Amino acid sequence: MKHASPNKSNTTIDAAAVDGPTVAPNSAELSERESRWNYALVGSGLGVWDHNLRLGKRYYSDTWKIIRGMAPDENADGDYDTWIELIHPDDRDFVIKAVDRQNAGDPNYRIFEYRERHRDGHWIWIECRGACVEWDETGTPVRLVGTDTDITERKGAQERLAHVSRRLDLALDISNIGVFEADIENGTVDWDDRLLSIYGITDTSPAGTGSAWEASLHPEDRDRVLATINECVANNTDFQHEFRIIRQDGIERVIRAKAAFFLDSDGRRKLIGANWDVTAEVRLNNELQRAKDLAEARNTELESAKESIEHLALHDYLTGLPNRRYLDRMLDDSSAECRRTGLTLAILHIDLDRFKQINDTLGHRAGDAMLKHAAQVLKRNVRSTDFVARIGGDEFVVLCNLDVTPKKISNLAERIIRELCKPIRYEGHDCRFGASIGIATDSGPALDAKQLLLNADIALYRAKSDGRNRHEFFSTDERRRIIASKRLADEILLGLERGEFVPFYQLQFHARTLDVAGVETLARWQHREHGLLTPDRFLAIAEDLDVVSMIDGLILEQALADRKRWEDEGLRIPKIAVNVSSRRLADPNLSKKLRGLKIEPRTISFELLESISLDDCDEAVIANLRHLRRLGIDIEIDDFGTGHASIVSLLKLSPKTLKIDRELIRMLPHSAEQRKLVRSIIDIGRSLNILVTAEGVETMDHVRILYDLGCDMLQGYALARPMPSLQIAPFVRAASWRGADGPVAGLQLDLRKSASGSSQR
Repeated sequence: MKHASPNKSNTTIDAAAVDGPTVAPNSAELSERESRWNYALVGSGLGVWDHNLRLGKRYYSDTWKIIRGMAPDENADGDYDTWIELIHPDDRDFVIKAVDRQNAGDPNYRIFEYRERHRDGHWIWIECRGACVEWDETGTPVRLVGTDTDITERKGAQERLAHVSRRLDLALDISNIGVFEADIENGTVDWDDRLLSIYGITDTSPAGTGSAWEASLHPEDRDRVLATINECVANNTDFQHEFRIIRQDGIERVIRAKAAFFLDSDGRRKLIGANWDVTAEVRLNNELQRAKDLAEARNTELESAKESIEHLALHDYLTGLPNRRYLDRMLDDSSAECRRTGLTLAILHIDLDRFKQINDTLGHRAGDAMLKHAAQVLKRNVRSTDFVARIGGDEFVVLCNLDVTPKKISNLAERIIRELCKPIRYEGHDCRFGASIGIATDSGPALDAKQLLLNADIALYRAKSDGRNRHEFFSTDERRRIIASKRLADEILLGLERGEFVPFYQLQFHARTLDVAGVETLARWQHREHGLLTPDRFLAIAEDLDVVSMIDGLILEQALADRKRWEDEGLRIPKIAVNVSSRRLADPNLSKKLRGLKIEPRTISFELLESISLDDCDEAVIANLRHLRRLGIDIEIDDFGTGHASIVSLLKLSPKTLKIDRELIRMLPHSAEQRKLVRSIIDIGRSLNILVTAEGVETMDHVRILYDLGCDMLQGYALARPMPSLQIAPFVRAASWRGADGPVAGLQLDLRKSASGSSQR
């Protein structure tokens, strides 16, 4: 089945022919020899084959058959082509050539390896050993004898070993690790190519590399490295080291080395180790360390900056006291402590009195000095455990956690006020200011520090309202009043959005004829819950909200619309007077807004309260008054006689009308002095060509007296009460104030007679 030339016959020979000697020994020796060799062959696992080319016979031992998965008694005959088909395709050409060369007696092919398919279908590795043992007369081989060995397991082990070796080489290549082996006794070192490349060494002899390595050590590291190696050699201990080298090309690198001792098969002590270039790693570590050091330094700076920022964020830059933000923290902490311990939390809200005057007269530097002084006074007069904060402007807060009586808190407040009232010398000036203090205290599990601060603020408002330089404790009545004011303020804003502010009109009459001279527009609030409200119910809050100008503007627009409707109904009202607040009069956009309303000249007049400081009008007010005249809007001075308008201011403003305040009119029937005063006002108006209107005309006596005094126009309940726009036209057409049942019915004839007499005069 094997090693037969294709042109040879296949005849089997017996086993004796294989080992038969030229000179036959005796039968006993032959039997013993055959037995010995058979046992040896079977024990060695060698499969024997014998090809007699001359006789065309082949022999295959039982082991040879078993190697291929055949039974020992199975006939192994087969032709050459059949056997070739069992050879692995990758080995087939090689085997054909090897058999031919082996048949030709080529000693290079006496041993070769190949793969053959096993009877079970898997591949087995065969090591074939064969040689020519007989030649014919021409020197041609005529008998070949050999053995086949199953080396599948050995090849697998070799493949696994080769795989491990390849992986190890790949790992070393990837890691750029060089390996060396040193013979301690002979003083030689064997380096692999990678290590030579790392060190840049070209002399690859074992003796040369050792001296080259020592020469490459950095001068600063050489003694340390050699001492370490000598110590390890002396103690037979493994070592790990890191050092610098200078390659033959002058480049400096950092090397990390590990090595261990072992005894080889001959018992010689050797050292095996690895070196790798860690320059990049060391450089990176150095950079990281520098970055870490820098980061730590910066962290230290940032921590310091953070503390500084935190201090700035929680403290007032001027006085150094805690600020409102810090106060909010302390309110939570202090209230929690008081709830836990049962102590009382007291809050003193302090506002400096007359501080603004110091700022306005001596400047902000003086004001800053006073604030610093106030901060020192507060810190001196409270305990070290108390908390003092400046929460803005000239306001301060003191927190006290203690078991105290109201009397002790009152004493503390009085002491603070007394100290703050003492004069302070500043740049040659004695600066005096005081303080108002609101106090609120509370304790128990329901303690709410933020509400307590609001309560102290309410108490401070009361202290300032009651005369300043005093302290007041919080009261629930004051809180209810403030809550009511806050609710009213919210309702005013909502009422403006809903258009609930509407005009009412009170007719004005000529004093001599009682004909309609005009109307005064009065603001009313049509409240959804409380009904119709007059200005005394909402004006003060509206002023605090700074919406009086808005109300004035809305009332003016509605009054213009009502006048237009009256005219469409055939009723002409000569003039409509509307109120204007001081803030609206100072609005730089007032004239622009009025021009947009397209007001007919001489039909609208603006009433200015005499309480407006007419002598100290700023440029914006004067400019607006000038624009009003250009638009044909007259100026009236309301409540004349109770304010502080001077004759000079009247000359400057040149109003169209003066309205005498109702307080001066009320006592006319009962006071000759009052009548003289009113006559003087009327005379002043006449001398300045200014009309005079009397308000508060309540009775027939008022009408008669004012007529006699020469007043121009009358306004009051005796003639007409305020009414909504829809009632004006019916009221004027009915002329009920003139009728038999009217309030002045009995005066008509007298007035006409007086008018006739006057004309004669």
